[in-house]
Amino acid sequence: MSYPVNKAVFIDRDGTLIEEVNFLSRLEDLQIFPFTSKALTMLRENGFKIHVVTNQSGIGRGIYTEQDMHSIHRQMTADLPGLIDSFHFCPHLPDAGCRCRKPNTGMIDEASAAYTLDRRNSWMIGDKYLDIQTGKNAGLRSALVRTGYGERISDTDQIADIIGRNLLDAVDLILQGSVKGSLATAVSGSEAER
Repeated sequence: MSYPVNKAVFIDRDGTLIEEVNFLSRLEDLQIFPFTSKALTMLRENGFKIHVVTNQSGIGRGIYTEQDMHSIHRQMTADLPGLIDSFHFCPHLPDAGCRCRKPNTGMIDEASAAYTLDRRNSWMIGDKYLDIQTGKNAGLRSALVRTGYGERISDTDQIADIIGRNLLDAVDLILQGSVKGSLATAVSGSEAER
């Protein structure tokens, strides 16, 4: 018996889908970017599965509970109905040596197994080098966004396949097929918010 193979986008949470808040734990601090819904809708309409992959060391540090994090994810699911297939998180401290903490690929491996994903046609999008390295380690193409921590990364550091001003811009570039080679960088000048 064969199963359908799906293309996917793995997306970092904080600074990419939502505003960066240091150790987000309260629903009242959750702010989804205004372009997030449109970007995810475009991906969904073009046949991509959408998986959120997020390091959540605040759990391991005792700053907030796993239940606090799940409350954030439930609210995101309610605010972005039908747009996110799954959430995957790593609760461990940076020095724990786990296989799930980005840039390790445990969260991507988990989603790939559950959803029969085609990594050759899949992407990792995030606002940190860590996210881009995770994509590379998992055999995915990668997109860096200039929101969150991405604002601090130099233009000369061309490590991602593409660079977008935000998630919507990166999705536009992905859907336009603007990647030229495995490490080419396309910088879009489209408006930050549409």
